Amino acid sequence: MARSSAAQLRVKPEKSELLTLRVLRRRRLSPSFARVTLGGSDLERFTPLGRDQWFRLFLPVAEGTLTRLPNRLDTFAYLRYLAIAKTERPVLRNYTVAGFRSAGEEGPELDVDFVLHGSAAEGTAGPAASWAETCEPGDAVAILDEGVLFAPPVDLSGTVVLVGDETALPALAGILSSLPVDAVGTAFVEVPDAGDVRTLTAPDGVDVRWVVRADPRAVPGYAVLTAAIEAGGAVEVPPAYAWVAGEQSLVAAMRRHWVRVGVDKRMISFTGYWRAARPH
Repeated sequence: MARSSAAQLRVKPEKSELLTLRVLRRRRLSPSFARVTLGGSDLERFTPLGRDQWFRLFLPVAEGTLTRLPNRLDTFAYLRYLAIAKTERPVLRNYTVAGFRSAGEEGPELDVDFVLHGSAAEGTAGPAASWAETCEPGDAVAILDEGVLFAPPVDLSGTVVLVGDETALPALAGILSSLPVDAVGTAFVEVPDAGDVRTLTAPDGVDVRWVVRADPRAVPGYAVLTAAIEAGGAVEVPPAYAWVAGEQSLVAAMRRHWVRVGVDKRMISFTGYWRAARPH
């Protein structure tokens, strides 16, 4: 996870331990998204916190490689993880809880949504996207809960604004479904394809605006940045609390804009999930 306000705003889980889970099923949600559902007895020790709860996801590179992982991931444990040979070191990525059910068909279930860039069959997708397209029921993974980043004051009054690209959609959806019923504000989310637009659970007072990226070659986040800034220009009072996540340029530019129009820096939650390749 890239530069963020996590140190100031993060709500940590009471207990975070390595959980080894198994794939229950996978399915394609839309042109750009796949959902993998995980389960297993270890999931009974997972505490759902709602909002943009995120976790470290470890994908094995070979049979048995998950057994070498630390039970927590502080600085020293991370250095030990990096010391594992690449041929044996599980792939590490950060993901958001897309859904949790305490009583599924085989026990607790955890949904993880993956953005699909490239093709696993053609070798053009990253390791996590490739895994999401090819994993089978019974395949093992490990997760380490890291808590919540969206943490407005309990006595917050005023509007809330959420902005994200496709990588932030699971987090944004979780936040919307966790907001109080009387919440007021706007959520802007950019997706690569019109087929990725879906119905999100949100309070009646929160307007969800979808931005479909018209140019597939455009840097993700630019379109939603433009839409959010233009919409904000028509509003006299800046948001009371603002949240942005996704590609780093989107996050940096959106945060600068909010600070410039008067949003209290302490009321901005920002997280750069990834960095787009820049032309040479």
